[in-house]
Amino acid sequence: MTTMAISVKDLSKKYDSGFAVSHANFEVPLGTICGFVGPNGAGKTTTIRMLLGLISPTGGTAEVLGQSIQHPDKYLSQVGAMIEGPAFYPALSGAENLKVLATLGGFPIERVDELIRAVGLEGRGGSKYKTYSLGMKQRLGIAAALLPNPKVLILDEPTNGLDPEGIQEVRDLLKRLASQGTTVFVSSHLLSELELISEYIVMLRKGEVVFAGTMQDLLLEQQPVILVKTEKDTDLQKIIDIAHNDGHQAQIRSGVAHIEGPAEWAGTLNRQAFEAGIILTQLAPQLPNLEETFFEMTGDRS
Repeated sequence: MTTMAISVKDLSKKYDSGFAVSHANFEVPLGTICGFVGPNGAGKTTTIRMLLGLISPTGGTAEVLGQSIQHPDKYLSQVGAMIEGPAFYPALSGAENLKVLATLGGFPIERVDELIRAVGLEGRGGSKYKTYSLGMKQRLGIAAALLPNPKVLILDEPTNGLDPEGIQEVRDLLKRLASQGTTVFVSSHLLSELELISEYIVMLRKGEVVFAGTMQDLLLEQQPVILVKTEKDTDLQKIIDIAHNDGHQAQIRSGVAHIEGPAEWAGTLNRQAFEAGIILTQLAPQLPNLEETFFEMTGDRS
């Protein structure tokens, strides 16, 4: 019996313009939450569509729950998915939409009320879909993906449009599902959220997998970072020059100097800045987080 929910080997999808996904390799163990990240256009949605049998690969293979993606009918009944925004009937209520989907899919109608509560739409299940906010529509999409009581749940940007409270509710829901044995494969641009819930991470850049493994292993591979702000914005470049002269990688991002280096070097930097007449308003050594690591590994500075 397979211990992997998803297994991807040398998977590729090529169009006339080039590879959308190029020779990807990664595995997602059963019962885990795996974050799927990469800059826009990196190939995340293309990969998800191949895993769901919506498009065929150009090369390579993949398995979902031990079954080849060449035969999606053998595993899709155990997979729930929400990609590129959910589509529902505007004039029907949220609950009515779910009941239609349950009937079409042969799922128990009684799951509808349970799922409405699970995604935080209790009290609004009877409201028409067209009156829903974007966040409510996302929650209903997640509820629809959960109708099959899936072993694998694949979500593309599930927190899109949610307020902080809604994001936390989705985070708690995904953690609860994983604790109950559901494998969650989730693509999101909210890297801080993925860092909180994901045990595994797959990172794409220009269609290629640049990392696949545990979150812990990814972060341990990275250099510590020192964040620096100066009283005068014009002094930031001088800080970068000081770092470069001492052999440290450094760059300015969003008005903050990001310098690769151990925490002990912060004292040296502070002294050199003082000698250069630069007033620091922030000097914060920190271990790398997922967002910092994402920028370093994908080259995405947007």
